[in-house]
Amino acid sequence: MSRLKPILAQLCVLLVIAPLTNAQDRVNLSEPQLFRNFRTNYQTRFIPPVNLANSGRLDSLLRAGKIYLSLQDAIALALENNLDIELARYAPEVAQVDLMRARAGGLLRGIPTAIRQGPASVQSQVTGGATGGAGGGRGTGGADDTSSAGGTIITQTGAVIPVLDPGFFASYNAGHRSSPQSNSVTIGTNALVFDSQATAFGYQQSFLYGTQVTYAFNYSAFKSNNRLSDLNPSGSGNMSLSFSQPLLRGFGLAVNNRNIRIAKNDLRVSDLVFEQQVITTVSAIINLYWDLVSFNEDVKVRKQASALSEKLYSDNKKQVEIGTLAPIEIVRAEAEIASRQQDLTLSETSVLQQETIIKNALSRTGTSSPAVSEARIVPTDSLQLSTSEPIEPIQDLVESAMKSRPELKQTEVNIENTKIGMLGNKSQLRPSLDVTGSFQNNGLAGQANVLRSNALADPFFVGGFGNTLSQIFRRNYPDYGIGFSLSVPLRNRSAQADYIRESLQLRQAEIRQRQQLNQIRVDVQNAQIGVTQARARYLTAQKNRNLQEQTLDAEQKKYALGASTIFFVIQAQRDLATAQAQEVSAMAAYSRAKVQMEFVTGQTLKAHDIDIGEAKKGKVARAPSAIPGE
Repeated sequence: MSRLKPILAQLCVLLVIAPLTNAQDRVNLSEPQLFRNFRTNYQTRFIPPVNLANSGRLDSLLRAGKIYLSLQDAIALALENNLDIELARYAPEVAQVDLMRARAGGLLRGIPTAIRQGPASVQSQVTGGATGGAGGGRGTGGADDTSSAGGTIITQTGAVIPVLDPGFFASYNAGHRSSPQSNSVTIGTNALVFDSQATAFGYQQSFLYGTQVTYAFNYSAFKSNNRLSDLNPSGSGNMSLSFSQPLLRGFGLAVNNRNIRIAKNDLRVSDLVFEQQVITTVSAIINLYWDLVSFNEDVKVRKQASALSEKLYSDNKKQVEIGTLAPIEIVRAEAEIASRQQDLTLSETSVLQQETIIKNALSRTGTSSPAVSEARIVPTDSLQLSTSEPIEPIQDLVESAMKSRPELKQTEVNIENTKIGMLGNKSQLRPSLDVTGSFQNNGLAGQANVLRSNALADPFFVGGFGNTLSQIFRRNYPDYGIGFSLSVPLRNRSAQADYIRESLQLRQAEIRQRQQLNQIRVDVQNAQIGVTQARARYLTAQKNRNLQEQTLDAEQKKYALGASTIFFVIQAQRDLATAQAQEVSAMAAYSRAKVQMEFVTGQTLKAHDIDIGEAKKGKVARAPSAIPGE
């Protein structure tokens, strides 16, 4: 025992002087090493606080109370500041620590797969209309309804996975025992008094094939008043190596590393979830931007209509003053002015609402900053109709969607994970047959009992702790053995039910995958038709606006010549305002249709030159667009 004390003391010193983790360092997701920075294995990791500071891009676009915003800058600000994307950045880190847990033999906790659909436009919020798959109202949804969304509920069926982290154990016990004796002749005393000390330590390790190995060292020291013992005090020790190996249930690398493989696949899923969140958010931001542009155009239309009604009122007032027009026409013109002013007010407030939504989506702090809250957004890009639409076969568009849509890849990985998990249920169906073995070396040493008058101690056993170790390592007194244990469940209903349930869920996942593929084909075809229809509506609206401009011009000339009435002039003005508003609305619908086409074919990132690596870092290398006039 005296020789063990220096060893234990050195271990304690090593624990004390081991380097501490710097609490100011950013969290390191790498797995802890066994002996490097030993104390860090038992300390919490530093998780940095949430970063709620906006990137410098937003301030660089702010001039004289206005935010000059191009579409590319809006996308860049979303990648850097949008909280939905920032929330999704944690998914790969969660998946990384889940992999760490799986490599230790722990159960999987699941990764977040919910997708937030992004902010809806003012028009959608007011009317309740859908904005399409590329940026509808708030909500959540994953690539697979059965995919894990995180949480603390941990469940697993199938063969039990061994704990893969090695373990060290140690114990020390000291005691004193007094035992009165009824026969002093055979014992040599009326009361036996024992002083004992027991020390044990060992190492345990499990492996992916199900093997469990345990090394242990035990040493016990005794001292008593027993007059009949040959050795007193004495010490005994042993060093043992034991193992167990499952041969049926729980045997095999594929069974015991299934959680590790699933966790590695979840790393891929987390990247796909992040990519899908970026696509969804960017598509919503693009729609918000073009809606703001269309709202600004609508304000111009309403101002023009208001100016026409005011001019008509001024002309009528002059004619009433000279007696060529009835006074009622002034009242009619005033009513028209009020109607046009109402339309203008609604349009201007829609712009303000849309700006608030965009600022909230492009800033980590929303509109809490007075400079951002009070600033007006000036879009620097304008809606334009492409001269011609590229004609692509529907088969090519569907194929592009199949290759690029991240949710399809998520579904494929989830199906693969289900198949991997079924290996544990299949192994659980087997009987339990384990082989165990043990090897142990024993030693005994002590001093001749001075309480015994005729000491007969064997000189081989006379000595101290070193003599005991010598006997152990020379294998003077070995023990060894091997055994088998078999356990056969006679009905095995629980394991059968688990395997059948997993098989049924796999079939459901395969059906959902087919539904997803079919729906994508429908979405692509509808998106293609939607672009064609939106383009046709805009061209029609454009021609109708030209017609109404000419009609109003003709009606005003006829009215000046006395060949028309104020009623028809006002009606022509209303028709022109309606036609202009419809043209703006048709152009906005066309832009939405284009965004939807990019979304359903999985081309959003490519179409807008988005680097997913920059999105993960939250830093876009592209410089802000130049402000007009600078």
